[in-house]
Amino acid sequence: MGETRLPRHMFLWSMAIIYMFAFASLYVQIPGLYGNEGVLPVRLVEPRVDGSRPVLEQIHAHPSLLWLGPRLGLDLDAQQAMELLCLAGALLALGAALLEPLRDSLVFFCLWALYLSLCQVGQDFLRFQWDSLLLEAGFLTVLVAPLNLLRWRSAFRQHDAVTFWLVRWLLFRLTFGSGVAKLSSHCPSWWGLTAVKHMFEAQGIPLPWSWFIQQLPDWYLKLGTVGLLVTEIAVPPLYFAPIRHLRLAAFYIQVCVCVCVCVCVWLHQQLLNMSISSSTAFADPRTVVCPVAACVILVLSLMSTDLRSVFPPPRCVCVRGCLWKLWGLVQWAVIVSAAVAVFAISVVPYSSMEQVYSSKILPEVRQAYSLVERYRLVSAYSLDSRVDGRSEVVLEGSMDKNTWTEIEFMYKPGNVGVAPPVVAPHQPRLDWQMSQAAQGLADQSPWFTSLVHCLLQGNKDVVRLIQTDSAQYPFSQAPPVYLRASLYRYWFTQTAQDWSGPKEWWRRDYSEEFYPAVQLGDATLEGKLNQHGLKETFPIQPSPDSPLAQALKQVRGHVQTLPGHLVLWSLLATVATIWLFKTLLSGVLGGRKAKPTPAEPKAKKAKAQPAAKNASASSLKAGRENSEESRREADKSPKKRK
Repeated sequence: MGETRLPRHMFLWSMAIIYMFAFASLYVQIPGLYGNEGVLPVRLVEPRVDGSRPVLEQIHAHPSLLWLGPRLGLDLDAQQAMELLCLAGALLALGAALLEPLRDSLVFFCLWALYLSLCQVGQDFLRFQWDSLLLEAGFLTVLVAPLNLLRWRSAFRQHDAVTFWLVRWLLFRLTFGSGVAKLSSHCPSWWGLTAVKHMFEAQGIPLPWSWFIQQLPDWYLKLGTVGLLVTEIAVPPLYFAPIRHLRLAAFYIQVCVCVCVCVCVWLHQQLLNMSISSSTAFADPRTVVCPVAACVILVLSLMSTDLRSVFPPPRCVCVRGCLWKLWGLVQWAVIVSAAVAVFAISVVPYSSMEQVYSSKILPEVRQAYSLVERYRLVSAYSLDSRVDGRSEVVLEGSMDKNTWTEIEFMYKPGNVGVAPPVVAPHQPRLDWQMSQAAQGLADQSPWFTSLVHCLLQGNKDVVRLIQTDSAQYPFSQAPPVYLRASLYRYWFTQTAQDWSGPKEWWRRDYSEEFYPAVQLGDATLEGKLNQHGLKETFPIQPSPDSPLAQALKQVRGHVQTLPGHLVLWSLLATVATIWLFKTLLSGVLGGRKAKPTPAEPKAKKAKAQPAAKNASASSLKAGRENSEESRREADKSPKKRK
């Protein structure tokens, strides 16, 4: 168990940090996404309280804590309830990141329940793969974390190591499933080994160093494609190798791939004789797929666990007393049963990639999966399975339908002369959805009609999702009368012949119309709002005026004008500063307060005293002999003879 302690602590700490970023990132976007006048108002899908039904039945039907507010006497509307859940989750995760005793199974269960409650009402903006990954990894954290808050005896400090293998299984499904999906999609870019050349410009929100990767030689990018497929298909089975050195080899292979990418980007940047500001420091581009993917490298260190820690008798029964052994055995049985159940139901979505294997799943396992599917305990993942180039939806507004002005977003590509920003760990969900909407039709994204309607109304909360700086929004004084959307194809520019930096980062060509020009009261706009159920059927109720509601408004007033990435960077700097002071303070106090040596038995002291006396006597005798020899040498010296 000692060999798993460090990886376990790293995993729990990284999950606490990721939870903190996830809650904080969502909090700054709630008014524009889910407010009473947001893109997808949460009050339209908020679960209603039914007093005639039992509480457990309502929780199973709608696994969300939002509808418990009235039962608890909280006078809050739906938006404020979401804000309260986000703030509670962010503060709890912050405490778990800074205080080791809070990295407990109960704490992580609360974090998982809070995030699940938000995802149940989040609709399209909380259905990304990283949300499913965070929920699944968060539930595994509940099983992996120690149960310390309710313990009354120190013997039950950690669960057994068998639950730790579920994390490896999740990492295997994430990497191996993504690799298999790339080849099974029959995308010509992957089979032609040109996917890496276009993968970085096709990211949801590209990064500044993505442009530099695009400029690398074609042969190196093809080699990178081969390396990526190997690390995602051939290396993941080594996660379960019985030999520890093989598991460590899998870890170093993953790390080397990331390091090689970063080093080559740095070398190419030096050839261009350019410097990137410290705000765009290099990182692994593959880790920006989702906030949870940033912990994949940390989780890879879990593969150093020794297999022998799984097969010995459960540690929780190696205690004194029959009752304690019985309680430890029950605890071990419950945890292992939960681990086996999670492993069994995870096979169902994982086998969905191939219909032949999906039909061989036991009916009992499939039924069990259907019972817990709404809790999103397990999911299937296929990151970057197809690379079809980049398309972007460009919004334009006009006051007279003759002169059109482009509306630029803070994060997604738009203006060809603006460099891609550094966003992580913030996740701007509207920008991500805009990039995904460009892959289909406007009718496949009902929320886009609501976005157009909100911008025509001049909703400030929705405008802040696009630009927090009013000077950057062209219709800050008055909302546009007309709005339209066009589809453009985007490509990275190439390196100039004189090896100078890019004056324009992108080049684009018009593709087709994405959304027709509409105005408020337009029949087309009203028809689509009614079609997608986004038309108001009842008036908006005034916001509550309770003390808790007032406190939430005060907190919102301090952060509503700040960009999301700046809020999260400030939070990261705060955590790093507190952690640094905590480390320095513990080092100073630890150095001043020396631990007292334990009292030795009298018998040992009695035996030690003669030995000490003999040692001192021998040292005195040796000192006398040395002094006599020095005198003899002095007498023999020439000066002494004279």
